[in-house]
Amino acid sequence: ADGQFFFALGLAFDHHRGLLLVVDFGNHRVQAFSCDDGSFVSKLGEEGNQPGQLFYPWGIAIDHDHDRILVADCDNNRVQSWSLSDQSLLSCIGQKGSGDLEFHNPYGMAIDKHHHRITIADTFNNRLVFLSSIDLSFLFSVGKQGSLHGEFDRPLGIAIDDDRHRIIVCDSGNDRVQVLSSIDGSFLFEFG
Repeated sequence: ADGQFFFALGLAFDHHRGLLLVVDFGNHRVQAFSCDDGSFVSKLGEEGNQPGQLFYPWGIAIDHDHDRILVADCDNNRVQSWSLSDQSLLSCIGQKGSGDLEFHNPYGMAIDKHHHRITIADTFNNRLVFLSSIDLSFLFSVGKQGSLHGEFDRPLGIAIDDDRHRIIVCDSGNDRVQVLSSIDGSFLFEFG
């Protein structure tokens, strides 16, 4: 039912509208709630593989500069975007693979406002994919399977430190966090 979850796991805050968007993984949707009282407001997506449908979504990000919600549609191996204002579907990009606009279970994502990019943890391709936040075109990717600096084993969570021009990545299979340059994706340091 609306307002109920089956494995809630991703969150994004829309500070312009006072909404909290929650990825409802097991119900293949995203739900929006009022930050004032937690009441249900709306939902987007339903189970399926057509544009606008989701199959085990994971990551979510809000791109206020382009008035859109971005969702990592994990098991459909793509990224979809919806209008933040009216929640209409805007675009659906990607398919399964390891090419430029291909993904293998994208999980985390973050908006790099300074460089006008969206960074996606392409988890089972063991890389980060950088898309233009302007038109969602492919820019470049970094990483490969491994445990050396700049290599990954199932990267999941990702955050952008705009002030220091850094990308912070949870490298789950290597039990560490890596910090990379948000300019070119080069390795800076790791911990854990």
